[in-house]
Amino acid sequence: MTRNSQKGFTLVELLVVITIIGILATVALVSLNSARAKARDAKRLGDVRQIALALEFCYNDIGKYLPASTFPAPGTSLACAGTNYITGMPTDPSGEGYIYAVDNDSNPQKYVIASVLETLNSALNADKDGTLYGVDCEDPVYCLAP
Repeated sequence: MTRNSQKGFTLVELLVVITIIGILATVALVSLNSARAKARDAKRLGDVRQIALALEFCYNDIGKYLPASTFPAPGTSLACAGTNYITGMPTDPSGEGYIYAVDNDSNPQKYVIASVLETLNSALNADKDGTLYGVDCEDPVYCLAP
């Protein structure tokens, strides 16, 4: 009786291992994409709060918020009464600027800043909802207004 003394893996064993590796790689990729979306949302929330703080400083300087017509474009500075509060306006991670609107462009006493979030962030529970100064603030749009 002859016995085959070659050691190795069968084709079925190799296919099973390759399938398992493929499933694990898919799960890891999905988890990574979810983490990236949450990171982009965290940047959006931070940017909106930074812009709101700068607008409050402007209000203290000039007694009103910036008119929507003079709101700085992404990358340009936000300055009031000679003081530069943001050297380069942040851009949304998608490449767009943030949405800004005021109640009255000639004498803005109220404003809203908005950004579309990618995930169901808990910040959506504490933001403004409805339509504010022409901006649709229904979830998943995060709206910050004083």
